[in-house]
Amino acid sequence: MENLNEKEFLIAFGKNLRKLRKARGFTQAQLANDLGVEISQISRIERGIINTSIGNCNGISNILKIPVKNLFDFTNNLGK
Repeated sequence: MENLNEKEFLIAFGKNLRKLRKARGFTQAQLANDLGVEISQISRIERGIINTSIGNCNGISNILKIPVKNLFDFTNNLGK
């Protein structure tokens, strides 16, 4: 894994979350509703504006039915 500063990490994580969410056919509203958060929180996570908790990561992986490690498997996609 590349050494990223916090901002780069949050942006890469958010882009990867957006890609995974869309691939599973979820809108931001659906994911937010199932996770029990505001739509704006999902939007801010996907744009790399805010950090999210490990608990939310676990919830997102359960909702999207993906291994939690997939949320962090984005270093090969940096710059794309």
